[in-house]
Amino acid sequence: MFGSGVPAILSALPDTFTFAWVIAILFAVAWVLDGRGLAAGRSLAAGTWGLFGLFWLTMVPYFAFEHQSYVESILALVGVPACLYAGYLLYDGRRSLFTLTRAIAIMLFIYLPFETIPALTLAGVAIPEPRQVLIEVVATHTGMLIDLLGYAPERVTSNEGYNAAYEWITSDGHTVRIHIVLACTGLGSMAIFGGLVSAVQAPLVRKVRGLAVAIPLIYVLNIFRTAFISVVAGNQYMHWQPDLVLAMFGATDPYRVSFLISDRIMSQLLAVVALIGITFLVVRELPELVVILEDVLYLLTGEEHDLTESLDLPREPTNR
Repeated sequence: MFGSGVPAILSALPDTFTFAWVIAILFAVAWVLDGRGLAAGRSLAAGTWGLFGLFWLTMVPYFAFEHQSYVESILALVGVPACLYAGYLLYDGRRSLFTLTRAIAIMLFIYLPFETIPALTLAGVAIPEPRQVLIEVVATHTGMLIDLLGYAPERVTSNEGYNAAYEWITSDGHTVRIHIVLACTGLGSMAIFGGLVSAVQAPLVRKVRGLAVAIPLIYVLNIFRTAFISVVAGNQYMHWQPDLVLAMFGATDPYRVSFLISDRIMSQLLAVVALIGITFLVVRELPELVVILEDVLYLLTGEEHDLTESLDLPREPTNR
């Protein structure tokens, strides 16, 4: 019964991005209601956290089977109970979680327009999709770095129809095409910090300093990441243990081995480390962020943490 019931529930949900928009709007409404002192805000926020957990549950098959990412699959699985627990704690009176609630809403409002806004024509002027603009800018900067490294792949049209792919010819004459997609732009990480910084109560100058640390650093590191993956995969530099790697990811194309190792294993693990490092740098500029970080640690460990003392941050200003 359990096995047949869960797919039935998931199949009744709206498509991924519609579902995400609904969650963003509900979080924002809960934020407004709570700001007006209405108890309904807490109930709505708690319920929406439950929906957010369900959202991550729906993403597990995509990350596991389509995107072939162990890191993202595990993070999505962890997100399910974490979101449910957050909803329970918020409803039970842990009001500090409203700051994280605001942050999630802002993150979604930053990210979703790039996934959902189509190309438009206004007064005869064609306006491209926001995702196309961002993807092609990242592709250009990636190509500039690849050129500096002494390589010269041909820039071609990607599967999405954008000028955002690089075509490599391997030593045995095989063609490998590496596509720049929205996940390659660093937008997700930038949205995370945009939401975190915007959600806390702090002077504008410190928020600007926090973003000035995070956003350029994320973008530059991301360009190094996309160039690294393209060069390694395009030249088959990490064609290591192909049978094992293909079995791990359920893949069959031996020319994907270098890509799977450089992207799905190395880059994604290093991205987690980089985000932790950037968070440490940002919190030095914006100590108010510790209230969110402490709540996240409590969700993961069930124990209270004093990051202000652990990270040797100033006691004032504080978001408490």
